[in-house]
Amino acid sequence: MYQPKMELTPEQLSILEGAQGETRAKMMECVVRYGDIFNAKRLLPLTYKTGHLVTSFGISMLTPIYPLMEELIQAGCKAEGGFTADPRPMEFDNCSANPLEKLVFKKIIYGRQEEYEGMLKKVGLLSDDSFSCTCYLPEVGNAPKEGDVIAWAESSAVVYANSVLGAKCNRNSGVLELFMTILGVAPEFGFLTDEGRKADYRVIIRTSKAPEAQILGSAIGMKVMEKVPYIIGLDKFLEQLPDDDTVAYLKDMGAASASNGAVGLYHVDGITPEAKRLGAKLIKDNAIEYVIDDAEIERVYKSYPIMWKHKDKAPQRAFIGCPHLSYKQLLDWTNKLEAGLKDTGRKKLTCYTVLTAAPAVVKKFKATPDYDRLLATGAHLASICPLMYADNPLCGMKRLITNSNKLRTYTFARYAKDEELLSILVGKERIK
Repeated sequence: MYQPKMELTPEQLSILEGAQGETRAKMMECVVRYGDIFNAKRLLPLTYKTGHLVTSFGISMLTPIYPLMEELIQAGCKAEGGFTADPRPMEFDNCSANPLEKLVFKKIIYGRQEEYEGMLKKVGLLSDDSFSCTCYLPEVGNAPKEGDVIAWAESSAVVYANSVLGAKCNRNSGVLELFMTILGVAPEFGFLTDEGRKADYRVIIRTSKAPEAQILGSAIGMKVMEKVPYIIGLDKFLEQLPDDDTVAYLKDMGAASASNGAVGLYHVDGITPEAKRLGAKLIKDNAIEYVIDDAEIERVYKSYPIMWKHKDKAPQRAFIGCPHLSYKQLLDWTNKLEAGLKDTGRKKLTCYTVLTAAPAVVKKFKATPDYDRLLATGAHLASICPLMYADNPLCGMKRLITNSNKLRTYTFARYAKDEELLSILVGKERIK
């Protein structure tokens, strides 16, 4: 039996020793070894039981996951509070694919998607509508409270939960998050400690207007990497939480900081809960200062490489919503696309455009006349993961354009600012 370095409770030790079966013993060993690597002193009980899984894709080549899931099912292991999961990779009705692409998606890349979803349900997936990277939005409802200890892995969900909700969660790995959710414990280190939540960087915002959230997050992520930033000066551009626009801004900024760097927690002076409660006490004495002004935002934006083979050709597909759009963002984009087409005199958008949102957000939006207005522009509404759509040779060869820094980072998609993307889609300007 593995000899833990950390101190375990009698119950935790008994699970490790096999009192609740071999499968739980192996899960506990994985979690304990994980904690020991980071010198965790103990395992903390999860105070919020509903998990969120990053491993939502039935990827055929990920062969070890399927016997592992079967073992969990056979042993009767199930998450007490259930869990949500990242978006599905396929939805051909609302994100079209040609016959070859469908074959590759359904048979080669995600050939075990249906089988895997069945396994997820048996170990605690809440519902068929549980697939979204924005599980914390009110329509989905998986939202811990300030101080709650959780065990999630999806980077954009983790940084939102830590920063905007004030929960406590490390950037855990896929599958290990499931083990911790089932066992109801997480190793106490990193963001689960008061010291680990203090800021290593003092980020000063000196821009003339609110920076594009995706570019600001990118700038912060590339600078601080996995460290914690305390952001000063952004509050003059934002309303107080839970304002819908502030939620959307922080969601997108955090996702960019987590993907362009490895940020798992940020504080915004005067806005996020811990910053409002503790203020400058969250900043370490030796914190590094990073000033972001208009010139720095433009420098970061201009640094993004364009990976298209033919850089001056028009885009073939646009994705808006990575991470998934909030309901307010969906409505705002509908209004902007409709007004933009009216301004240019066009009836439809210039390329195949997909907006993505959580299934529950999509259902809510479809029940309103705004859905028909969106469809009238030629746009499509889906709940897929744009990254999983684009992260393969067939789709990756297409000229994809997006306002998501996460999608830009992980694929060949080309980044455009919101207004630039809008102008291209409604035919006001061409690719430069």
